[in-house]
Amino acid sequence: MSSIKTTSSSRLFTVGLVSAWYSSNIGVLLLNKYLLSNYGFKYPIFLTMCHMSSCALLSYIAIAWMKMVPLQTIRSRVQFVKISALSLIFCASVVSGNISLRYLPVSFNQAIGATTPFFTAVFAYLLTLKTEAFLTYITLIPVVTGVVIASGGEPSFNLFGFIMCIGATAARALKTVVQGMLLSSEGEKLNSMNLLLYMAPIAVILLLPATMYMEENVVGITIALARQDFGIVWLLLFNSSLAYFVNLTNFLVTKHTSALTLQVLGNAKGAVAVVVSILIFRNPVSVTGMAGYTLTVIGVILYGEVKKRSAK
Repeated sequence: MSSIKTTSSSRLFTVGLVSAWYSSNIGVLLLNKYLLSNYGFKYPIFLTMCHMSSCALLSYIAIAWMKMVPLQTIRSRVQFVKISALSLIFCASVVSGNISLRYLPVSFNQAIGATTPFFTAVFAYLLTLKTEAFLTYITLIPVVTGVVIASGGEPSFNLFGFIMCIGATAARALKTVVQGMLLSSEGEKLNSMNLLLYMAPIAVILLLPATMYMEENVVGITIALARQDFGIVWLLLFNSSLAYFVNLTNFLVTKHTSALTLQVLGNAKGAVAVVVSILIFRNPVSVTGMAGYTLTVIGVILYGEVKKRSAK
């Protein structure tokens, strides 16, 4: 009887984790879109800096105070330089993604984001000369074709936003490949929570001069906005906290589910985000655009299946 209760509690815990993962991921995406596009807060670099500041503070609380995971220390200057390089790529990815949300609807943003496997395969070959099975490359054809079709059928297409979103997706894939290269030895490997603990403060240092130069007087403008509508402060605080919880729940879901479950949930998450964003923002969608996105998702699912079988 106790084993049945334990299994039931475990399932409930996993469902709760997945729900929190979905809510934080989709929530931060929709809030970013609302702030940068609908609310008119046109400062994506400052917003990213808020996210990174929150991640730095909450990571320290979670690891140093709450002991959620053991603290892993940086062992050498070389390892620190490697983490700094990853942080720079991470910044480029998040900033580009936030900029793209000013110009593109979330649904189209997610369609482009689904092409990450394509860029991962390209960078893996360019940087490590790692080749995949021929069938793996075949599955990438619908991934790319779907985005081409979706772009042609997107009523709200914006070239600058499209370029920024492609840049964000490419940078996300580059970080994955570079992380595998730089932190490959056992002595240098860090779990995602500890990696965020070190990357986030470095990201804040990198983003601060960029914010001051490219988004002049943003702090003064935000204070002036807060005097008119204090709600912006709560929105920024909630949004920044959610950005940390995306990373926390991603770590916990990875820890408590299988790789296959994570893959299936990840594919479904993009589709859920698209549906929710269309319902909330009422952005126009076309049959061609949705057909293109569907083709991309099918390609990503096939890619995952082929990769799983070739790994056996």
